[in-house]
Amino acid sequence: MSKTAISTENAPKPVAAFSQAVRKGNILQVAGQVAFDPATGAIVGETVGEQTEQTFKNIEAVLEAAGSSLADAMMVRVYLTDVDHFGAFNEVYNKLIGEAPHPARTTVYVGLPAGLLVEIDVLAVTD
Repeated sequence: MSKTAISTENAPKPVAAFSQAVRKGNILQVAGQVAFDPATGAIVGETVGEQTEQTFKNIEAVLEAAGSSLADAMMVRVYLTDVDHFGAFNEVYNKLIGEAPHPARTTVYVGLPAGLLVEIDVLAVTD
């Protein structure tokens, strides 16, 4: 079974040698997305809430390009730059993630390029 790269102009272009997402069979891995505007490459938002909203727009665009949606998400990995952002992130996340059953989730704290507060990757399984 071969793997297929997924690409869309509606999400930021990768900054290195990786795909926006890769599908193998019914498994779809979306690469880490951040709050870049797909058209300009500029960071959207100054707060973790604003950046989370844009990051999910980018994730949804990649999922849609693969014929999928957040409803197919099995695992969400969240990378925050500050433990103090956890509450504000969850407010937006809980609004966007959809109906139960919710995907599994891991949150870790990392360093990201200047100005970025959150990065998210998603593993989805499609029918």
